[in-house]
Amino acid sequence: MIETTVRKQYDHLASVYDRRWKNYISNTLSFLKTWAEISPQDTVLDVACGTGELERLLLTEHPTLKIVGVDISEEMLAIAQEKCSVYPQVLFHTASASALPFADDSFDVIVSASSFHYFSDPLAALIEMKRVLKPNGKIVILDWCKDYLFCQILDIILKIFDPAHQQCYTQDEFHRLLTCANFVVSRATKVRFGVFWGLMVATGGKAGGAGGQERQGR
Repeated sequence: MIETTVRKQYDHLASVYDRRWKNYISNTLSFLKTWAEISPQDTVLDVACGTGELERLLLTEHPTLKIVGVDISEEMLAIAQEKCSVYPQVLFHTASASALPFADDSFDVIVSASSFHYFSDPLAALIEMKRVLKPNGKIVILDWCKDYLFCQILDIILKIFDPAHQQCYTQDEFHRLLTCANFVVSRATKVRFGVFWGLMVATGGKAGGAGGQERQGR
Protein backbone atom coordinates (compact mmCIF):
# COMPACT_ATOMS: atom_id res chain seq x y z
CA MET A 1 0.00 0.00 0.00
CA ILE A 2 2.79 2.43 0.93
CA GLU A 3 4.74 1.67 -2.26
CA THR A 4 1.58 2.28 -4.30
CA THR A 5 1.26 5.69 -2.66
CA VAL A 6 4.91 6.54 -3.31
CA ARG A 7 4.62 5.36 -6.93
CA LYS A 8 1.58 7.49 -7.62
CA GLN A 9 3.15 10.53 -5.99
CA TYR A 10 6.36 10.33 -7.99
CA ASP A 11 4.65 9.42 -11.24
CA HIS A 12 2.77 12.69 -10.79
CA LEU A 13 5.92 14.67 -9.88
CA ALA A 14 8.23 13.18 -12.51
CA SER A 15 7.84 15.88 -15.16
CA VAL A 16 8.75 18.69 -12.73
CA TYR A 17 11.01 16.85 -10.30
CA ASP A 18 14.41 17.86 -11.69
CA ARG A 19 13.37 21.48 -12.08
CA ARG A 20 11.69 21.78 -8.67
CA TRP A 21 14.60 20.22 -6.74
CA LYS A 22 17.42 21.39 -9.00
CA ASN A 23 19.75 22.85 -6.35
CA TYR A 24 19.13 20.08 -3.83
CA ILE A 25 19.72 17.37 -6.43
CA SER A 26 22.86 19.01 -7.79
CA ASN A 27 24.42 19.61 -4.36
CA THR A 28 23.61 16.28 -2.75
CA LEU A 29 24.37 14.04 -5.72
CA SER A 30 27.64 15.81 -6.50
CA PHE A 31 28.63 15.19 -2.88
CA LEU A 32 27.56 11.54 -3.11
CA LYS A 33 29.48 10.97 -6.35
CA THR A 34 32.67 12.23 -4.70
CA TRP A 35 32.06 10.35 -1.46
CA ALA A 36 31.28 6.99 -3.10
CA GLU A 37 34.63 6.77 -4.92
CA ILE A 38 33.25 4.58 -7.70
CA SER A 39 35.84 3.19 -10.11
CA PRO A 40 35.31 2.69 -13.88
CA GLN A 41 35.48 -1.10 -13.39
CA ASP A 42 32.64 -1.25 -10.86
CA THR A 43 29.17 -2.57 -11.61
CA VAL A 44 26.78 -0.22 -9.82
CA LEU A 45 23.21 -0.57 -8.60
CA ASP A 46 21.31 2.64 -7.83
CA VAL A 47 18.29 1.90 -5.60
CA ALA A 48 15.46 4.41 -5.97
CA CYS A 49 17.31 6.07 -8.83
CA GLY A 50 14.53 8.51 -9.68
CA THR A 51 15.17 10.50 -12.85
CA GLY A 52 18.69 9.13 -13.29
CA GLU A 53 20.57 12.26 -12.31
CA LEU A 54 23.23 10.35 -10.38
CA GLU A 55 23.70 8.13 -13.41
CA ARG A 56 24.20 11.20 -15.57
CA LEU A 57 26.83 12.56 -13.20
CA LEU A 58 28.71 9.27 -12.95
CA LEU A 59 28.67 8.74 -16.72
CA THR A 60 30.06 12.21 -17.34
CA GLU A 61 33.19 11.06 -15.52
CA HIS A 62 33.16 7.36 -16.50
CA PRO A 63 31.19 6.93 -19.76
CA THR A 64 31.70 3.14 -19.87
CA LEU A 65 30.54 2.53 -16.30
CA LYS A 66 28.00 -0.28 -15.94
CA ILE A 67 24.99 0.95 -13.96
CA VAL A 68 21.59 -0.51 -13.19
CA GLY A 69 18.95 1.81 -11.75
CA VAL A 70 15.75 0.66 -10.05
CA ASP A 71 12.74 2.66 -8.95
CA ILE A 72 9.03 2.03 -8.37
CA SER A 73 7.95 5.04 -10.45
CA GLU A 74 7.75 4.23 -14.14
CA GLU A 75 7.43 7.92 -15.02
CA MET A 76 10.67 8.77 -13.20
CA LEU A 77 12.38 5.84 -14.93
CA ALA A 78 11.20 7.03 -18.34
CA ILE A 79 13.08 10.29 -17.77
CA ALA A 80 16.15 8.39 -16.53
CA GLN A 81 16.13 6.19 -19.62
CA GLU A 82 15.94 9.24 -21.89
CA LYS A 83 18.90 10.88 -20.13
CA CYS A 84 21.02 7.75 -20.51
CA SER A 85 19.79 6.56 -23.91
CA VAL A 86 23.23 6.86 -25.51
CA TYR A 87 24.78 4.49 -22.94
CA PRO A 88 23.82 0.89 -23.89
CA GLN A 89 25.45 -0.53 -20.75
CA VAL A 90 23.07 1.43 -18.47
CA LEU A 91 19.80 -0.32 -17.64
CA PHE A 92 16.71 0.61 -15.66
CA HIS A 93 14.11 -1.62 -14.03
CA THR A 94 10.86 -1.05 -12.18
CA ALA A 95 11.46 -2.70 -8.81
CA SER A 96 11.04 -2.29 -5.08
CA ALA A 97 14.05 -1.86 -2.80
CA SER A 98 12.87 -4.88 -0.81
CA ALA A 99 12.45 -7.13 -3.89
CA LEU A 100 15.40 -6.60 -6.22
CA PRO A 101 15.21 -8.71 -9.43
CA PHE A 102 18.89 -9.68 -9.46
CA ALA A 103 21.00 -12.69 -8.59
CA ASP A 104 23.03 -12.90 -5.39
CA ASP A 105 26.43 -11.17 -5.41
CA SER A 106 25.75 -9.14 -8.58
CA PHE A 107 27.11 -5.66 -7.82
CA ASP A 108 30.36 -4.07 -6.68
CA VAL A 109 28.66 -0.91 -5.39
CA ILE A 110 25.09 -0.20 -4.30
CA VAL A 111 24.05 3.42 -3.82
CA SER A 112 20.83 5.03 -2.64
CA ALA A 113 20.21 8.76 -2.33
CA SER A 114 17.50 10.65 -0.43
CA SER A 115 15.09 7.71 -0.42
CA PHE A 116 15.68 5.77 2.79
CA HIS A 117 13.00 7.76 4.64
CA TYR A 118 10.41 6.42 2.17
CA PHE A 119 11.14 2.72 2.79
CA SER A 120 8.28 1.07 4.66
CA ASP A 121 10.59 -1.76 5.77
CA PRO A 122 14.14 -0.37 5.73
CA LEU A 123 15.65 -3.48 7.29
CA ALA A 124 14.17 -5.70 4.58
CA ALA A 125 15.52 -3.30 1.95
CA LEU A 126 19.02 -3.41 3.47
CA ILE A 127 18.97 -7.21 3.68
CA GLU A 128 17.95 -7.37 0.02
CA MET A 129 20.75 -4.97 -0.92
CA LYS A 130 23.20 -7.14 1.00
CA ARG A 131 21.99 -10.20 -0.94
CA VAL A 132 22.83 -8.69 -4.34
CA LEU A 133 26.09 -7.07 -3.19
CA LYS A 134 29.34 -8.89 -3.94
CA PRO A 135 31.26 -10.20 -0.89
CA ASN A 136 33.87 -7.44 -1.14
CA GLY A 137 31.47 -4.77 -2.41
CA LYS A 138 30.24 -1.66 -0.67
CA ILE A 139 26.92 0.02 0.00
CA VAL A 140 26.65 3.82 0.12
CA ILE A 141 23.48 5.46 1.43
CA LEU A 142 22.76 9.18 1.67
CA ASP A 143 19.61 10.37 3.41
CA TRP A 144 18.04 13.02 5.61
CA CYS A 145 19.34 13.04 9.18
CA LYS A 146 17.04 13.50 12.16
CA ASP A 147 19.92 14.81 14.26
CA TYR A 148 19.25 18.17 12.58
CA LEU A 149 16.37 20.31 13.86
CA PHE A 150 14.98 21.05 10.39
CA CYS A 151 14.71 17.33 9.62
CA GLN A 152 13.00 16.71 12.97
CA ILE A 153 10.39 19.34 12.13
CA LEU A 154 10.06 18.11 8.54
CA ASP A 155 9.60 14.54 9.77
CA ILE A 156 6.65 15.59 11.94
CA ILE A 157 5.05 17.66 9.17
CA LEU A 158 5.43 14.99 6.50
CA LYS A 159 3.99 12.26 8.72
CA ILE A 160 0.83 14.37 8.92
CA PHE A 161 0.57 15.66 5.36
CA ASP A 162 2.53 13.23 3.14
CA PRO A 163 1.17 9.66 3.14
CA ALA A 164 4.25 8.45 1.23
CA HIS A 165 6.70 9.57 3.92
CA GLN A 166 7.69 6.95 6.50
CA GLN A 167 10.26 8.44 8.88
CA CYS A 168 13.64 10.09 9.22
CA TYR A 169 16.36 8.48 11.29
CA THR A 170 19.16 9.74 13.49
CA GLN A 171 22.65 8.66 12.53
CA ASP A 172 22.73 6.19 15.42
CA GLU A 173 19.38 4.69 14.39
CA PHE A 174 20.56 4.41 10.81
CA HIS A 175 23.78 2.68 11.80
CA ARG A 176 21.87 0.24 14.01
CA LEU A 177 19.73 -0.73 11.01
CA LEU A 178 22.87 -1.29 8.95
CA THR A 179 24.33 -3.44 11.72
CA CYS A 180 21.10 -5.45 12.03
CA ALA A 181 21.34 -6.17 8.29
CA ASN A 182 24.87 -7.49 8.90
CA PHE A 183 26.71 -4.57 7.35
CA VAL A 184 29.84 -3.09 8.87
CA VAL A 185 29.93 0.71 8.66
CA SER A 186 33.40 1.67 7.46
CA ARG A 187 32.98 5.38 6.84
CA ALA A 188 30.29 7.86 7.81
CA THR A 189 29.60 11.54 8.34
CA LYS A 190 26.86 14.13 8.68
CA VAL A 191 26.75 17.16 6.40
CA ARG A 192 24.63 20.26 6.04
CA PHE A 193 23.53 21.61 2.67
CA GLY A 194 22.53 25.26 2.75
CA VAL A 195 20.78 26.72 5.78
CA PHE A 196 18.34 23.88 6.44
CA TRP A 197 19.12 20.51 4.94
CA GLY A 198 21.03 18.10 7.18
CA LEU A 199 21.99 14.73 5.72
CA MET A 200 23.99 11.69 6.70
CA VAL A 201 25.97 9.31 4.55
CA ALA A 202 27.42 5.91 5.35
CA THR A 203 29.60 3.45 3.48
CA GLY A 204 29.46 -0.17 4.55
CA GLY A 205 30.36 -3.67 3.50
CA LYS A 206 29.24 -7.17 4.31
CA ALA A 207 30.55 -8.38 7.66
CA GLY A 208 33.85 -10.10 6.96
CA GLY A 209 34.20 -8.49 3.52
CA ALA A 210 36.81 -5.96 2.42
CA GLY A 211 34.14 -3.31 2.01
CA GLY A 212 33.62 -3.19 5.75
CA GLN A 213 37.23 -3.01 6.90
CA GLU A 214 38.03 0.69 6.74
CA ARG A 215 38.09 2.67 9.92
CA GLN A 216 34.81 4.43 10.67
CA GLY A 217 34.76 8.22 10.88
CA ARG A 218 32.06 10.80 11.60
